[in-house]
Amino acid sequence: MANHKSALKRIRNNETKRLLNRYQHKTTRNAMKKLKELTDKKEAEKMFPEVVSMLDKLAKKNVIHANKASNLKSSLAKHVAAL
Repeated sequence: MANHKSALKRIRNNETKRLLNRYQHKTTRNAMKKLKELTDKKEAEKMFPEVVSMLDKLAKKNVIHANKASNLKSSLAKHVAAL
């Protein structure tokens, strides 16, 4: 166990950040799943920028890799265009 005050604080901060990252990642995955299930093009086009924004935020915070975010955005864009 850590002996220094700063190390104890770091442990607390890491846990808080981990939980927030986990929540945001799961929320984004659910939004992507919901977008994939849509069949109405207008609804999908309305929701697409929100999901892209969520992915960009995850990539910016290094929760997911930037290339993975790009690949996911690309596949979602193809899906929306195909509707």
